[in-house]
Amino acid sequence: MKIAENKTPADKRIGIIGKGGSGKSTVTVLLAEVLRDRGYDVCVLDADSTNIGIHQALGLDKLPTSLMDYFGGTVFSGGLVTCPVDDPTPLPGADIFLDELPSKYYAQSQGGIFFLVAGKIGNKGPGAGCDGPISKITRDLKILGIGDYPVTLVDLKAGLEDPARGVITSLDWAIVVVDPTNASIQIAVDIKNMVEQIKAGKLPSTKYLENPKLVEMANKIFIEAKIKDVLVILNKVKDKEMENYIKIKLKKGGIEPLGAIYEDSSISLSWLKGNPIESDRAKINAEKLIKKLEKNLRKANLNLSA
Repeated sequence: MKIAENKTPADKRIGIIGKGGSGKSTVTVLLAEVLRDRGYDVCVLDADSTNIGIHQALGLDKLPTSLMDYFGGTVFSGGLVTCPVDDPTPLPGADIFLDELPSKYYAQSQGGIFFLVAGKIGNKGPGAGCDGPISKITRDLKILGIGDYPVTLVDLKAGLEDPARGVITSLDWAIVVVDPTNASIQIAVDIKNMVEQIKAGKLPSTKYLENPKLVEMANKIFIEAKIKDVLVILNKVKDKEMENYIKIKLKKGGIEPLGAIYEDSSISLSWLKGNPIESDRAKINAEKLIKKLEKNLRKANLNLSA
């Protein structure tokens, strides 16, 4: 296996964001497999509190036990994990070495991709619908010891809620998946604007917090945000005409996408049947995107060191 020059995505947390149905879980799986093929040590964190099936798309038979159980359950059910909006305090013990984590909390695909689940709310019953504590795990978790060239891909829940809760502050990069809809294009523009505001020093809304120490902590998290920039990947593109049209729309928002993954009915069928994603065309598209990602990160590293 060949590592790309400068190993640019190594030791990075990359969040995959998008509206519901945009295909962010598909893109997560494709990027994970291409990164693995290029010699990186890949960890996928399923941070979508409601969507299911990404483990099957990776070729795994069952979900590992959620990290919510590992950290003691949600505060709404009498547990230890609080919502980052109500309590921005960092989650204790969130830096975890993989060899110290009980094996029931993670799985590894045949190809060597590590897989963890932040938590799900679908089976928690009435009154347990707030997934804020899952967002805190997503924001703070750092899995260590997964290899020499680790990359963590975080599949976030659909929409803007997780980024607005501060999850985006702990990512190195955000990738927004854009399908052929105006709503998807708008989310990409909104995420880019959000990151630009964070980088410019805009602080979060804290007027609802009565404790000054919590206000200070919330501000500190945003001041020390790691997020470098937002990248965009087009998905479910039918043809070149559609790709060009979406690019023109995104350009008006100051966005130049990395490229596109074209629509493939076999991918939809894989999700329906709960099978691993197997699409040669999509893998080729994803490999081109990873090469562009590496190029973008090399350029960004040079700019940051200048």
